[in-house]
Amino acid sequence: MSLLLPRADGSLARYEPRPAPALPAPGGPARSRTVFAAAHVVADPYADVSPDGPAAVDWEATLAFRRHLWAHGLGVAEAMDTAQRGMGLEWAGAAELIRRSAAEARAAGGALVCGAGTDQLAPREASLARVTAAYEEQLAVVEEAGAPAVLMASRALAAVARGPEDYLAVYGRLLEQTARPVVLHWLGPMFDPALAGYWGSPDLDAATGTLLGIVREHAAKVDGVKVSLLDARREVALRRRLPAGVKCYTGDDFHYPELIEGDRVGFSHALLGVFDPLAPLAARAVRSLDEGDGEAFRERLDPTVALARHLFGAPTRHYKTGVVLLAWLAGHQSHFTMVGGHQSARSLPHLARAYELADGLGLFPDPELAAARMRNLLAVHGVAP
Repeated sequence: MSLLLPRADGSLARYEPRPAPALPAPGGPARSRTVFAAAHVVADPYADVSPDGPAAVDWEATLAFRRHLWAHGLGVAEAMDTAQRGMGLEWAGAAELIRRSAAEARAAGGALVCGAGTDQLAPREASLARVTAAYEEQLAVVEEAGAPAVLMASRALAAVARGPEDYLAVYGRLLEQTARPVVLHWLGPMFDPALAGYWGSPDLDAATGTLLGIVREHAAKVDGVKVSLLDARREVALRRRLPAGVKCYTGDDFHYPELIEGDRVGFSHALLGVFDPLAPLAARAVRSLDEGDGEAFRERLDPTVALARHLFGAPTRHYKTGVVLLAWLAGHQSHFTMVGGHQSARSLPHLARAYELADGLGLFPDPELAAARMRNLLAVHGVAP
């Protein structure tokens, strides 16, 4: 079943899907690295909702996908930006997602961390006191669910903070009261333009200094720092300055193979949105490091980078559209619909290229199903067989 795929230049090119997948069998968690996949949510396609209304989530399909990630030995990073926090999934829906995923994780014996932020607070309502209270409310939900928290970067704090001292005050208060160590998240403006100047300065060296000051003062309460700046050099420099025992989790969806492999000084663990579609390949690759086989790790993971760079191409914040497309094509959900209507955020040539790259990697358990679904999507857009 060949397909005519639209290219960015407006042309159509014939593509022959691969006949069989190239997926490894499920396996246990890696021992040498801590690895989380930030997971997407599955919308309810039959719900009568508006783009500005509360999200309607298909809970069974959403939780089934988390079971898929755990089956391959990956941890789940829940209610993060991959789950469309601030882009379709509001706090009430995220709180329900956290509770349900925590219960599912206990049943499955899977690793879980959950995002706590301030997205119930509109930036125009923000003050330092309200930002702190919003974080506390969300932390309470995560901790009551029995999960470790990821303190997500806050649009409201970025809007109201006057400088580094305000970040020191807010994060210091939160870390003094957390029940268990948390992950601090530095999400760069390429993922969310409202977070420009986070940690109190547009100068990344100054911002790094502020973050490190918080970590050093509260090292016993910080499990790790997740760095999502798409700058491998800066991440390596930061991880070398972290206190002993504090992990660096890469959130760099462009350079993850080299960062996870590491160097003579150290390595990054992983908390990555791109591991949502790459789960089987990524999990097997990281287990190669358990065996001391760095060459096999890179042989398995390096070929995935082209797909990752495509999915996370500018505007990077819309990478979720490609992630959900691939979940549909892979048979993890029955439709290509997203909360907030974000299935329309990427062009047809972009989606076609994502399909082609994923198929080339052997990512689809049933290539024939993936091709048939891609053919249907193309037909809706007027592309003849």
